[in-house]
Amino acid sequence: MQKCFVAHSFNVPESLETKNYRLEILTPAVAEIDYEAVMSSKERLRSVFAENTEWPSDTMTLEDNINDLRRHEQEFKIRKAFVYTVLTPLREKCIGCVYIDPCKVSDFDCEVYLWVRDDSLYLDNDLYNNIRDWMLKCWPFKKIAYPGREISWDSWKLFLANK
Repeated sequence: MQKCFVAHSFNVPESLETKNYRLEILTPAVAEIDYEAVMSSKERLRSVFAENTEWPSDTMTLEDNINDLRRHEQEFKIRKAFVYTVLTPLREKCIGCVYIDPCKVSDFDCEVYLWVRDDSLYLDNDLYNNIRDWMLKCWPFKKIAYPGREISWDSWKLFLANK
């Protein structure tokens, strides 16, 4: 079994609520609205986790998405990684996601990625600022990497090359 990257004594937050959105653990229960959000913003999402990736593919299906959400839910349960869906306050629409992963680079405790769907880009900075505050106040990490945001992709590639 993969080692968890937070202590078992740490009480992992299950949600975060603001006036504009709420974070909840990403599970297959939101598969349809998550899939719609991903596919509506797929071009931009290909630059969220790396400078240029192939995820999500043009041929990704709802079933593919359900399988991804099952994996993310399982990783959350075993404390391997933490993924949250970002929903509207009434939970009728997926706005985006937040990923908290063990860091591949020893200089940092974790790496955080987040995205909002294309029609919710006006919330991107708000989400980013709230996540930064939340990570510092509610999580045990001191050195947090935000690749593609606070660290350029070129600098991140150098970190990865020297890990």
